[in-house]
Amino acid sequence: MKFIDEAIITVEAGKGGNGCLSFRREKFIPNGGPDGGDGGDGGSVWLEADEGLNTMIDYRYQRHFQAASGQPGSGGNRTGRGGDDLVLKVPVGTTVLDADTSEIIGDLLQPQERLLVAQGGFHGLGNTRYKSSVNRAPRQTSKGTPGELRKLRLELKLLADVGLVGLPNAGKSTLIAAVSGARPKIADYPFTTLTPNLGVVSVGRYRSFVLADVPGLIEGAADGAGLGVRFLKHLTRTRLLLHLVDIAPLDQGDVIQHVRAIEHEIEKFSATMYQRERWLVFNKVDLLPDAERASLLQRAAAELGWQAPVFAVSAVTGQGLPELCGAIMSHLEAAREAERSDPECAAREQGAQSTMQREARQRIDALRQQRAAARAAEADDDDDDDDDDFDVEVVYVRED
Repeated sequence: MKFIDEAIITVEAGKGGNGCLSFRREKFIPNGGPDGGDGGDGGSVWLEADEGLNTMIDYRYQRHFQAASGQPGSGGNRTGRGGDDLVLKVPVGTTVLDADTSEIIGDLLQPQERLLVAQGGFHGLGNTRYKSSVNRAPRQTSKGTPGELRKLRLELKLLADVGLVGLPNAGKSTLIAAVSGARPKIADYPFTTLTPNLGVVSVGRYRSFVLADVPGLIEGAADGAGLGVRFLKHLTRTRLLLHLVDIAPLDQGDVIQHVRAIEHEIEKFSATMYQRERWLVFNKVDLLPDAERASLLQRAAAELGWQAPVFAVSAVTGQGLPELCGAIMSHLEAAREAERSDPECAAREQGAQSTMQREARQRIDALRQQRAAARAAEADDDDDDDDDDFDVEVVYVRED
């Protein structure tokens, strides 16, 4: 199944049914009075989080959804049937925005959670509603109001506790496969991962966390190079980032420069994400002798001025993975307990995640605009070239 994490759809709620103009006419009751019933309310449009979905592919081709309208009223004071609500299923972790104003309508973070996105129209009133002591035969009715029409932008952000970032071929997919039940594609060439992967890491009885792996970042990713910047937004809901570094890169590059390159791209993408807790994890330590490995780790910590925890692991042999997973679990449990006991701490965490999502959205929108401008410029250049081809002056010379 193709991974689609964004969709723009149009939703339209149902129109309310019109009120009825009717008078009671029965034998021996010549002046029966008004008996026009009200119309039915229009159906509303709801979004519901479904844990069985993990992509927006259902909204790739069908983009307009309309709820049923209410039926008009009828004589005998009979009310029209209300329109059925339309419930659209979306993955858990979907953010709903107004496509025209970029206003955030809501987040669907829990399974079966619902969000009203378009209110159905109100029913019209029948002439019975207008009778009074001075108006015993009213001929007034009202029409049902139209339902809301909204253009929505749906953004999926995976719900994970920990996110993996790093250069391509750093071993992120191998790591998530080693510590969880996830089975991502693993190969000996870069850019193997093209879509995000989630894995549940079990540390002990009733102790687990969700780990997210996104495609590798490259230099210039924040300016649109590669795939990773597009999927960095999926890490805006995480509480901890793991910066995975290949300790023995195939290109024989400097490990310190690799770390700084990724940090630079994250900072350009989102300043708030750059300030998040981030641990340094050196992978493939089994490829270096103990002395050389210890010297490299010491030099990296000194040159980078790294204050956060540093781990040395091997995703292939499993070396250091239990210690890493145990430290992550303890950190997350402490963070969750702090949020439960301190509402201000929970509010700060929620605010940080909202800020990261806003910065990510702004960065991705800016990249889209740049690409659109570049395509428009290329089209103009092609048009100019075509005009030049037609502006060639042809001179016919007759030979004597």
